[in-house]
Amino acid sequence: MIIVFGSLNVDMVLPVESMPRPGDTLLCPEYKLHPGGKGANQAVAAAHMGADVHMFGCVGDDSFSHLCRDSLNASKVQTQYMVTCDKPTGCATICVDARGENMITVASGANLLASSALVPDEMLTDSSILVLQMEVRPEENWQLIERASQRGTRVILNLAPAQAIPDHILKSLSVLVMNQIEATVLALNLGFDIISPTIAARRISSKYGITCIVTLGADGAFAASPQGTWTVQALPITAVDTTAAGDAFVGVFAASLAKDMTLDESLRRATVASGLACTSVGAQTSLPDAQQVEQYLPLVPAPRRGV
Repeated sequence: MIIVFGSLNVDMVLPVESMPRPGDTLLCPEYKLHPGGKGANQAVAAAHMGADVHMFGCVGDDSFSHLCRDSLNASKVQTQYMVTCDKPTGCATICVDARGENMITVASGANLLASSALVPDEMLTDSSILVLQMEVRPEENWQLIERASQRGTRVILNLAPAQAIPDHILKSLSVLVMNQIEATVLALNLGFDIISPTIAARRISSKYGITCIVTLGADGAFAASPQGTWTVQALPITAVDTTAAGDAFVGVFAASLAKDMTLDESLRRATVASGLACTSVGAQTSLPDAQQVEQYLPLVPAPRRGV
């Protein structure tokens, strides 16, 4: 079982030729509304792999909440633990340029009311996996991570968006997933003198005894654990929209671990899913299913093992 505690948003996607600068007004031909939020995206990504996924979070009493629930239900994510509150459902405005790069502004809304108390103790077992991100209040994440760690639950934290993590929380994680910018921010917060993302991953893994993964975009991903390091190549694709690429990685990685796959097998599948998510527009609408991941898996070599 995978427990996802995190954000639920509706994404307003705006196709632009180039990103706006301060003072700019850009015209684009249209906008599209897609269900999103890192928590919901990762839940859907995991469910598409056939995992038993339960979503915990907050939405508003508005039309956006229906879009969020309908998408999760269609992907067979369990939504009975989602709470309706008196703030509006979270919303993100996403500009996607001609190269497929994005710029995102998030209005948190109901996500700010997501409470760790939503997750009952009886679901935090040594056979479950807890997945979290940073689009809810950090203190709620920290409380839930501590409870889960005490009960032997494997904990995967996606440090997105980046911010400082208390030392005792880092020690309580099983897996930390970051992109290059997030890894650099954390390295600075930890006082590292060298802030190369891959070096930071090695140091974090060594100091805290956890697995630390850095996604590297077109260069694939790097993982450091107490057992060694792994480097995996990216899926060769032409990016259309990179939104939710990181969420695809986290969700599929969690689902692979839930199926008792090894770290290198999980990394490889997560990297394939991340690449496939870049080949169409939107967040949850771009997430691949298990059949697609298996179809494209031969295009990504097995991860290269290091010391």
